[in-house]
Amino acid sequence: MNYPYPTRREFIRKSAQTAALLALPNFLYSAGPTHESPKLGVALLGLGNYATNQLAPSFAHTRHCRLAGIVTGSPEKADSWKKRYQIPDNNIYDYDNFDSIKDNPDIDVVYVVTPNALHLPFAARAARAGKHVICEKPMEISVGRCRQMIEACEKAGVKLQIGYRLQYDPFHQELKRLGTEQIYGKVKVIHSAFSFYGINSDNWRFTDPKLSGGGPLMDVGIYCIQGARYATGEEPMAITAQGYKSIPEKLPGMEETICWQMEFPGGAVANCTSSYVAHDNHIRVSAEKGAYGLYPAFTYGTLAGYVNDQSMGEHSHHQQAAQMDAFALNITQDTPVVASGEEGMRDMKYIEAIYEAARTGERVELPG
Repeated sequence: MNYPYPTRREFIRKSAQTAALLALPNFLYSAGPTHESPKLGVALLGLGNYATNQLAPSFAHTRHCRLAGIVTGSPEKADSWKKRYQIPDNNIYDYDNFDSIKDNPDIDVVYVVTPNALHLPFAARAARAGKHVICEKPMEISVGRCRQMIEACEKAGVKLQIGYRLQYDPFHQELKRLGTEQIYGKVKVIHSAFSFYGINSDNWRFTDPKLSGGGPLMDVGIYCIQGARYATGEEPMAITAQGYKSIPEKLPGMEETICWQMEFPGGAVANCTSSYVAHDNHIRVSAEKGAYGLYPAFTYGTLAGYVNDQSMGEHSHHQQAAQMDAFALNITQDTPVVASGEEGMRDMKYIEAIYEAARTGERVELPG
């Protein structure tokens, strides 16, 4: 297949010639321990695939936080994690005794990694226990429930971060800079897609719309929304959308593929796609005087960027470690959270508008 952007092989070939094109910003994370200040204790709530294979290993690379506890409904998982990460018994909770975490000074942050529709109740319980909260994306399954989470954290006086790991990635930060500073003129068209083939899985994401809140849009499509927003530095003013389903007996009550278009006040249009029956992973920004983007753009591993078909090189870093370290510094330095609850709620507003546009076939205008 001929892509309208360089292939990974071309990135590698060109990177030696064009590595100086992009000076990736120094970021707050770095591998290895530090003795600058005590690390904040984080408890992971929900020990599924993401917590097991992405978050837990990332603590080996954090500078400002550590894995201090777990919350799980599985005694088998509790025993396994206790042995693997040397977690003391008094830092292991189940969903019934979770509220007693308020009496544990070893836990500063609770990271909620449950199915989407369970984010609010656990985040609210963590907040009431006086613990700062990281909530995995999407923030919840409705704008109303997002608002309740924000209010619960504000009432308790704790900080809230949404798990937008790519907000802290140097390539995505550069994507934002190129657009907002109009390095190649005004952004005019954005093409973005994030899809994978998962339709045959029996995971709750693909089988239970009450827990997931939707299909690929709620799962990986949200990254396309994020990318278009920070590539323009603007909020969309109108949305159109189309939903498709080719295998009716799969994905009950949710979309299989969804395409949507976002219109921005400065004249840019974003064309986005997310699907559970295809494979894609890119964002391309076309401006008045050039084009740039990332391919791959949104995955956990190595990302690669280009400007006008010249490679920005490939780069891989511990995204989850960077995200958690940023939040730890927000707490200790009392600074604003980049991936805040308000940021998560805005995306949920756009998700609801996309679903409405796909359902009605009408252009949905968004409040300014």
